[in-house]
Amino acid sequence: MVEAILWDNDGVLVDSESLFFELTRDAFADAGYQLDSVYWGMEYLGNAKHSSVIASELGIHPELARSVIERRNETFLKCLEQPVPLMPEVRETIGALAGKVRLALVTGSPRDKVELMHRDNGLLDCFEVIITDNDIGNPKPHPEPYLKAVERLGLEPRQCLAVEDSRRGLESAHAAGIPCIVVPNALTRVQRFELAYAVEERASGVLKHATAFTGKTFPMPAIS
Repeated sequence: MVEAILWDNDGVLVDSESLFFELTRDAFADAGYQLDSVYWGMEYLGNAKHSSVIASELGIHPELARSVIERRNETFLKCLEQPVPLMPEVRETIGALAGKVRLALVTGSPRDKVELMHRDNGLLDCFEVIITDNDIGNPKPHPEPYLKAVERLGLEPRQCLAVEDSRRGLESAHAAGIPCIVVPNALTRVQRFELAYAVEERASGVLKHATAFTGKTFPMPAIS
Protein backbone atom coordinates (compact mmCIF):
# COMPACT_ATOMS: atom_id res chain seq x y z
CA MET A 1 0.00 0.00 0.00
CA VAL A 2 1.37 3.41 -0.97
CA GLU A 3 1.76 5.80 1.94
CA ALA A 4 3.64 8.70 0.32
CA ILE A 5 3.77 10.54 -2.98
CA LEU A 6 7.12 12.05 -3.91
CA TRP A 7 7.00 15.07 -6.23
CA ASP A 8 9.63 16.61 -8.45
CA ASN A 9 9.63 20.41 -8.42
CA ASP A 10 10.82 22.15 -11.59
CA GLY A 11 8.41 21.62 -14.45
CA VAL A 12 6.05 19.59 -12.24
CA LEU A 13 5.02 21.95 -9.44
CA VAL A 14 6.37 25.25 -10.77
CA ASP A 15 6.83 26.52 -14.32
CA SER A 16 10.53 27.21 -13.80
CA GLU A 17 11.86 25.04 -16.63
CA SER A 18 10.30 27.18 -19.36
CA LEU A 19 11.72 30.31 -17.71
CA PHE A 20 15.20 28.76 -17.46
CA PHE A 21 15.10 27.62 -21.08
CA GLU A 22 13.98 31.03 -22.36
CA LEU A 23 16.79 32.75 -20.46
CA THR A 24 19.31 30.24 -21.78
CA ARG A 25 18.04 30.57 -25.35
CA ASP A 26 18.23 34.38 -25.15
CA ALA A 27 21.71 34.31 -23.62
CA PHE A 28 23.00 31.96 -26.32
CA ALA A 29 21.31 34.07 -29.02
CA ASP A 30 23.07 37.18 -27.73
CA ALA A 31 26.34 35.29 -28.23
CA GLY A 32 25.31 34.40 -31.80
CA TYR A 33 24.11 30.82 -31.28
CA GLN A 34 20.64 29.33 -31.66
CA LEU A 35 19.22 26.93 -29.08
CA ASP A 36 16.27 24.78 -30.11
CA SER A 37 13.59 23.83 -27.55
CA VAL A 38 13.45 20.20 -28.76
CA TYR A 39 17.22 19.83 -28.43
CA TRP A 40 17.11 21.37 -24.94
CA GLY A 41 14.21 19.16 -23.93
CA MET A 42 16.01 16.02 -25.07
CA GLU A 43 19.58 16.74 -24.01
CA TYR A 44 19.40 19.03 -20.97
CA LEU A 45 16.11 17.94 -19.42
CA GLY A 46 16.16 14.34 -20.68
CA ASN A 47 19.80 13.30 -20.82
CA ALA A 48 21.01 15.50 -17.94
CA LYS A 49 23.66 17.33 -19.96
CA HIS A 50 24.98 20.47 -18.27
CA SER A 51 24.61 23.88 -19.91
CA SER A 52 28.35 23.93 -20.57
CA VAL A 53 28.11 20.67 -22.51
CA ILE A 54 25.18 22.00 -24.50
CA ALA A 55 27.22 25.13 -25.28
CA SER A 56 30.18 23.04 -26.39
CA GLU A 57 27.99 20.94 -28.67
CA LEU A 58 26.70 24.16 -30.25
CA GLY A 59 30.28 25.22 -30.93
CA ILE A 60 30.59 27.94 -28.30
CA HIS A 61 34.16 28.51 -27.11
CA PRO A 62 34.57 27.46 -23.44
CA GLU A 63 35.55 30.96 -22.25
CA LEU A 64 32.58 32.55 -23.97
CA ALA A 65 30.32 29.77 -22.71
CA ARG A 66 31.37 30.41 -19.12
CA SER A 67 30.55 34.09 -19.29
CA VAL A 68 27.24 33.46 -21.10
CA ILE A 69 26.16 30.86 -18.54
CA GLU A 70 27.20 33.08 -15.63
CA ARG A 71 25.09 35.93 -16.99
CA ARG A 72 22.19 33.53 -17.52
CA ASN A 73 22.45 32.30 -13.94
CA GLU A 74 22.50 35.86 -12.58
CA THR A 75 19.41 36.73 -14.63
CA PHE A 76 17.63 33.60 -13.44
CA LEU A 77 18.23 34.54 -9.80
CA LYS A 78 16.83 38.00 -10.45
CA CYS A 79 13.77 36.47 -12.09
CA LEU A 80 13.18 34.37 -8.98
CA GLU A 81 12.59 37.58 -7.08
CA GLN A 82 9.18 37.53 -8.76
CA PRO A 83 6.65 34.71 -8.14
CA VAL A 84 7.13 31.66 -10.35
CA PRO A 85 3.75 30.42 -11.68
CA LEU A 86 2.52 27.03 -10.56
CA MET A 87 1.87 24.41 -13.22
CA PRO A 88 -1.81 23.81 -14.13
CA GLU A 89 -3.97 22.30 -11.36
CA VAL A 90 -1.00 21.81 -9.03
CA ARG A 91 -2.41 23.79 -6.11
CA GLU A 92 -5.74 21.96 -6.29
CA THR A 93 -4.08 18.55 -6.63
CA ILE A 94 -1.69 19.04 -3.72
CA GLY A 95 -4.59 20.41 -1.68
CA ALA A 96 -6.60 17.28 -2.40
CA LEU A 97 -3.73 15.03 -1.28
CA ALA A 98 -2.47 16.96 1.74
CA GLY A 99 -3.46 15.41 5.05
CA LYS A 100 -4.60 12.17 3.40
CA VAL A 101 -1.27 10.85 2.13
CA ARG A 102 2.28 11.79 3.08
CA LEU A 103 4.01 14.14 0.63
CA ALA A 104 7.68 14.70 -0.13
CA LEU A 105 9.54 16.96 -2.54
CA VAL A 106 12.53 15.51 -4.43
CA THR A 107 14.35 18.04 -6.59
CA GLY A 108 17.74 18.65 -8.14
CA SER A 109 17.51 22.37 -7.44
CA PRO A 110 19.41 23.92 -4.52
CA ARG A 111 17.37 24.62 -1.40
CA ASP A 112 17.71 28.40 -1.65
CA LYS A 113 16.21 28.42 -5.16
CA VAL A 114 13.39 26.09 -4.10
CA GLU A 115 12.51 28.39 -1.23
CA LEU A 116 12.58 31.41 -3.54
CA MET A 117 10.26 29.72 -6.03
CA HIS A 118 7.73 28.85 -3.34
CA ARG A 119 8.08 31.75 -0.93
CA ASP A 120 4.71 33.29 -1.88
CA ASN A 121 2.57 30.21 -2.61
CA GLY A 122 2.67 28.30 0.70
CA LEU A 123 3.04 24.96 -1.08
CA LEU A 124 6.16 23.82 0.78
CA ASP A 125 4.13 23.59 4.00
CA CYS A 126 2.38 20.54 2.50
CA PHE A 127 5.60 18.52 2.20
CA GLU A 128 6.82 16.48 5.15
CA VAL A 129 10.25 15.85 3.60
CA ILE A 130 12.13 18.06 1.13
CA ILE A 131 15.22 16.70 -0.63
CA THR A 132 17.26 19.21 -2.65
CA ASP A 133 20.64 19.26 -4.34
CA ASN A 134 22.13 20.22 -0.97
CA ASP A 135 21.15 16.84 0.49
CA ILE A 136 22.67 14.47 -2.06
CA GLY A 137 25.95 13.65 -3.75
CA ASN A 138 24.53 12.08 -6.90
CA PRO A 139 21.78 13.93 -8.79
CA LYS A 140 19.04 12.41 -10.92
CA PRO A 141 19.06 10.08 -12.88
CA HIS A 142 20.94 8.44 -9.99
CA PRO A 143 18.49 6.90 -7.47
CA GLU A 144 20.06 8.65 -4.47
CA PRO A 145 17.59 11.59 -4.30
CA TYR A 146 14.60 9.25 -4.08
CA LEU A 147 16.31 6.79 -1.78
CA LYS A 148 17.20 9.67 0.55
CA ALA A 149 13.57 10.81 0.61
CA VAL A 150 12.34 7.28 1.31
CA GLU A 151 14.86 6.94 4.13
CA ARG A 152 13.77 10.20 5.76
CA LEU A 153 10.13 9.17 5.49
CA GLY A 154 10.95 5.87 7.20
CA LEU A 155 9.33 3.91 4.38
CA GLU A 156 10.24 1.34 1.74
CA PRO A 157 10.31 2.26 -1.99
CA ARG A 158 7.29 0.00 -2.60
CA GLN A 159 5.31 2.23 -0.23
CA CYS A 160 5.89 5.31 -2.39
CA LEU A 161 4.77 6.78 -5.69
CA ALA A 162 6.78 9.37 -7.65
CA VAL A 163 5.66 12.17 -9.95
CA GLU A 164 8.11 13.50 -12.55
CA ASP A 165 8.12 15.44 -15.82
CA SER A 166 11.27 14.08 -17.50
CA ARG A 167 13.03 10.86 -18.41
CA ARG A 168 15.92 11.86 -16.13
CA GLY A 169 13.62 11.99 -13.12
CA LEU A 170 11.72 8.89 -14.21
CA GLU A 171 14.95 6.90 -14.40
CA SER A 172 15.91 8.10 -10.92
CA ALA A 173 12.62 6.95 -9.40
CA HIS A 174 12.66 3.68 -11.34
CA ALA A 175 16.22 2.91 -10.20
CA ALA A 176 15.09 3.49 -6.61
CA GLY A 177 12.29 0.95 -7.06
CA ILE A 178 9.47 3.52 -6.99
CA PRO A 179 6.66 3.48 -9.59
CA CYS A 180 6.54 6.83 -11.34
CA ILE A 181 3.80 8.85 -13.01
CA VAL A 182 5.07 11.31 -15.60
CA VAL A 183 3.36 14.64 -16.23
CA PRO A 184 5.29 16.07 -19.20
CA ASN A 185 5.45 19.79 -19.84
CA ALA A 186 5.91 21.68 -23.11
CA LEU A 187 9.67 21.06 -23.09
CA THR A 188 9.78 17.44 -21.89
CA ARG A 189 6.92 15.98 -23.93
CA VAL A 190 9.42 15.28 -26.73
CA GLN A 191 10.96 12.54 -24.55
CA ARG A 192 9.98 8.88 -24.29
CA PHE A 193 8.72 7.42 -21.01
CA GLU A 194 8.71 3.64 -21.43
CA LEU A 195 9.51 3.10 -17.73
CA ALA A 196 6.56 5.16 -16.51
CA TYR A 197 3.69 3.60 -14.61
CA ALA A 198 1.47 6.15 -16.37
CA VAL A 199 1.71 9.40 -18.31
CA GLU A 200 -0.78 12.13 -17.47
CA GLU A 201 -1.48 15.45 -19.16
CA ARG A 202 -1.89 17.45 -15.94
CA ALA A 203 -1.06 17.12 -12.27
CA SER A 204 -4.66 16.28 -11.44
CA GLY A 205 -4.26 13.02 -13.34
CA VAL A 206 -2.21 11.78 -10.38
CA LEU A 207 -5.31 11.66 -8.19
CA LYS A 208 -6.87 8.57 -9.78
CA HIS A 209 -3.60 6.68 -9.40
CA ALA A 210 -3.32 7.84 -5.79
CA THR A 211 -6.76 6.36 -5.20
CA ALA A 212 -5.75 3.07 -6.84
CA PHE A 213 -2.53 2.82 -4.81
CA THR A 214 -3.91 3.92 -1.43
CA GLY A 215 -7.57 2.91 -1.47
CA LYS A 216 -8.49 6.46 -0.45
CA THR A 217 -10.49 8.98 -2.44
CA PHE A 218 -9.09 12.35 -3.40
CA PRO A 219 -11.83 14.53 -4.86
CA MET A 220 -10.51 17.38 -6.98
CA PRO A 221 -11.57 20.79 -5.68
CA ALA A 222 -13.34 23.06 -8.13
CA ILE A 223 -10.98 25.21 -10.17
CA SER A 224 -12.07 28.85 -10.34
